[in-house]
Amino acid sequence: MQFQWYPGHMTKAKRQMQEDIKLVDLVIELVDARIPLSSRNPDIDEIGRNKARLILLNKSDLADEKQNENWMQYFKGLGYYAVRLDARSRGGMKAVQAVIEKACKEKMERDRKRGIKNRPVRAMVVGIPNVGKSTFINTFAGKACAKTGNKPGVTKGKQWIRLNKNVELLDTPGILWPKFEDQSVGLRLALIGSIKDEILNIDELALELIKYLMMSYPVLLKERYGLTELVDEVKVLEEITKNRNCLKKGNEPDYAKAAALILDEYRTGKIGRITLESPQGM
Repeated sequence: MQFQWYPGHMTKAKRQMQEDIKLVDLVIELVDARIPLSSRNPDIDEIGRNKARLILLNKSDLADEKQNENWMQYFKGLGYYAVRLDARSRGGMKAVQAVIEKACKEKMERDRKRGIKNRPVRAMVVGIPNVGKSTFINTFAGKACAKTGNKPGVTKGKQWIRLNKNVELLDTPGILWPKFEDQSVGLRLALIGSIKDEILNIDELALELIKYLMMSYPVLLKERYGLTELVDEVKVLEEITKNRNCLKKGNEPDYAKAAALILDEYRTGKIGRITLESPQGM
């Protein structure tokens, strides 16, 4: 499978971010905890290289807890601040607020020495499509101030959001990079839903997911779909089609329906907490 997706508005969004970076003290980058490396846009490292950096491992409730911890240590080892998060829950927001203050402590000290008081920390919120930036901002602010949607590319323009007297956030559209050098990155992005399903081969995608689950999470796969043995991914898809009664007219097996079901159940965490890459495998 070949994965390419770079609409024109993403080029414009990147240029805008390069302009806006001068206005901020901190870059808050959301990544998907199930694919923390593949869901990072390498352009963001270049754009934010002289700024304080905070990585939010969002959707960590859907990811393998042991791998969440491994990724936290990995990002801290690179000199970033890191927080694991479920952006829909208010619970993790205190930790985020505390880390923002810690990351910008030096800047606040400098301001105070210059006699600048009460200037809020300005943070740019960045990330690829569908990692949950708008959901994070709305939950953090406690009100719906950024549009949300579960399809990639809902946020189109930039908007400043005043959270409180201490923090202002700049929301930005999600941008992917022009070309995936490594097609496995494109595959992982497709599996979590960051590339529009309409342009993908869902059957192939489901087979790739089954292959990975057979190798890394066989028990979860067997338990969820009542499988007796894991011979190969095609046989597993056939068995799931049968076990879940995915049929067309005339009682013909509907493999496309079963494939869509597996992807949906992976993305919503119904199969279990699954991470698709680890720092050790890099």
